Amino acid sequence: MKINHYIDHTILKPVTVIAQIKNVCAEAKQYEFAAVCVPPLFVKKSKELLEDSEVKVATVIGFPFGYSAIEAKLAEILLAIVDGADELDVVINFTAIKNNDWLYAANEINHLMPVIKKKDKVIKVIIESGVLTQDELLKCCELYGAAGIDYLKTSTGFAEKGATLEAVKTMRENLPEHVKIKASGGIKTFEFANQLIAAGATRLGCSASVAIIEEQSAQSNY
Repeated sequence: MKINHYIDHTILKPVTVIAQIKNVCAEAKQYEFAAVCVPPLFVKKSKELLEDSEVKVATVIGFPFGYSAIEAKLAEILLAIVDGADELDVVINFTAIKNNDWLYAANEINHLMPVIKKKDKVIKVIIESGVLTQDELLKCCELYGAAGIDYLKTSTGFAEKGATLEAVKTMRENLPEHVKIKASGGIKTFEFANQLIAAGATRLGCSASVAIIEEQSAQSNY
């Protein structure tokens, strides 16, 4: 298994500078990662840096708290697409979910999906599984699975709890087969990354991507 093809090489810190973006894109090309995931400000530059490769450019919408207005998320999506984003990692309004306002959550995704799909872009919906109850997680699987999204994503990486095997397994058991899973948040070792893939993840959001690849290489040479 080539784990590099599962990885979204990620840098989303608010203090990210252009030199780091150049480095992340160079590493993504070198190791043939699936995508880079960068702040919206750097989508256009990342697209330029990766134009001679197969690496996709992903960015985040409504990040990291998800409680911006639907209209604001739509504006972010449109700007990201204009700048060249291939994939959009959209944070849901889990404030609404925590207040049991599932109508709002449904209305939000129903407004966002047509814009993204009209442009033939990939949507990854971030649900922040670490702050959800089991019942909320199951309802998310039902709602977003029915919405026609491409990926359900565990975490932003900014909450107190990131990806877990239990959450990925629950998602895989309760999502339609066509909806893939992206595990993100706290993935720092090849062993954990491999376990997440075995549990059902088909993408991994990692900032420790190169270390994971080197660990896999060391194990295969042992």
